[in-house]
Amino acid sequence: MTVERGILIEENSTIADPTRPPNSRTISTRRAIGLRFAAAIRWLHIYVSMFGLAIVLFFSLTGVTLNHPDWFFGEFEQSTRVQGTIDAAWLGPRSTSNSTADSDEPSTGVDKLAIAEFLRAKHRLRGTVAEFRIDDEECTVTFKGPGYAADAFIGRADGRYQLTITDHGLVAILNDLHKGRDSGRAWSIVIDVSAIFLTFISASGLLLLFYLKRRRVAGLLIALLGAIAVGAIALAFTP
Repeated sequence: MTVERGILIEENSTIADPTRPPNSRTISTRRAIGLRFAAAIRWLHIYVSMFGLAIVLFFSLTGVTLNHPDWFFGEFEQSTRVQGTIDAAWLGPRSTSNSTADSDEPSTGVDKLAIAEFLRAKHRLRGTVAEFRIDDEECTVTFKGPGYAADAFIGRADGRYQLTITDHGLVAILNDLHKGRDSGRAWSIVIDVSAIFLTFISASGLLLLFYLKRRRVAGLLIALLGAIAVGAIALAFTP
């Protein structure tokens, strides 16, 4: 026990403080929980931002190249034309009837996989097969990838083909990746994950603002003004 100003106090006793509100312990607990929550959100905000930094920068910069392709040689195009012959057995039998045939009949016996893989290996084609059209006289195979296309026209009579390869350059590749055009399923998932990252970064930053009492009102007002400005521009200046 201790003696303070002539009053005997037991060390383990609890003495009510008349200046302390009755629910101060509850308030203190809520404050501690709030601070821990804010700390967790701040930690997530920082490290999710760092983890997604590269992809956020990519979509930010390609937003500019997409909007102004002429600034970055976006009109570049290089075409190459080649000829060759494939195994006519892959093209199947041709219809000789003059009557109206079923739409699937010309494709009978056509080995699409063998044709596509032969062209890919022979000419080092990129992308995936976006279209494979077949009629009685000709097969048309189209490969597409970001900033890239290759079109092969194959005669079914003799297996001779003409192939046109078009490469639109690096900026076109970046722009197509930004849009997800001809970029495959995996890149589509990357775009979705990037959208989730950006949403979380924005939402967590806004949430953290509520824990900054001195800047809370000003920050919310600026965010509101920004949203109003974007909406006003969209309504007033877009055709």
